[in-house]
Amino acid sequence: MRILITNDDGISAPGLRVLEQIAVDLAGPDGHVTTVAPAFEQSGVAHCINYARPFMFQQIAPNRYTVEGSPADCVLAGLHQVLEGPPDLILSGVNRGNNSAENALYSGTLGAAIEGALQGVLSIGLSQYFGPANRELDDPFDASATHCKTLVERIIAATPKDQPGYQLFYNVNIPPVAAADVKGTRVVSQGLRPGVGFHTEQTQSPSGRNFLWIRGGNQHVPTAPDTDAAVNLDGYISVTPMRADFTAHDMLDQLGSIAT
Repeated sequence: MRILITNDDGISAPGLRVLEQIAVDLAGPDGHVTTVAPAFEQSGVAHCINYARPFMFQQIAPNRYTVEGSPADCVLAGLHQVLEGPPDLILSGVNRGNNSAENALYSGTLGAAIEGALQGVLSIGLSQYFGPANRELDDPFDASATHCKTLVERIIAATPKDQPGYQLFYNVNIPPVAAADVKGTRVVSQGLRPGVGFHTEQTQSPSGRNFLWIRGGNQHVPTAPDTDAAVNLDGYISVTPMRADFTAHDMLDQLGSIAT
């Protein structure tokens, strides 16, 4: 198997090292793993691409490259500059923190998976939920390292080969528990944390200039039953199949009256 991997936490992130080992195990002794990751952290950039300016790209080790751009830029660089022919799989992560619920819309981890799917390659974003039960472990990515290889193999086997229109990509979130405490896997829809969203917090520099920090909300508010964050907080891995189609299909007939 030929695998391209990336992330949004940057080339030095511990979650990327976890993903590299997962990918090596998946690819097998005759496989090939290539890493193309952002030179700096790119969390929250979603599916951004640097369309209006060039960006630095360099090889730093065998099969290992950095891009001064977004995760989606990394996928484009990997597919069109590094690899000869498309890979069998693109993996993005393992993100430090969850990309469940509304976080999915901001996620650079999923931005890479979206771009991979648009380029016709099976793509999976992997994220490790953090909480009191795993944050202080010697290896807070223990659950991801233990469970993701087998899960990715099952996703590959279950994915249809022929997909008309927008291709599937997957949002996988590992619960905030140790590997031994993971209860199983649930295939669920994306949820919404009630009342949780981003906000700004103002600070002031010693020179009197005002600055704003973007702050997130409580990540341990459960979503509706049988949706991603709810099952994550109950100890289950969530797998959410997605497509890059934002159409509200349920509204097309209802809004038919406004057509002219």
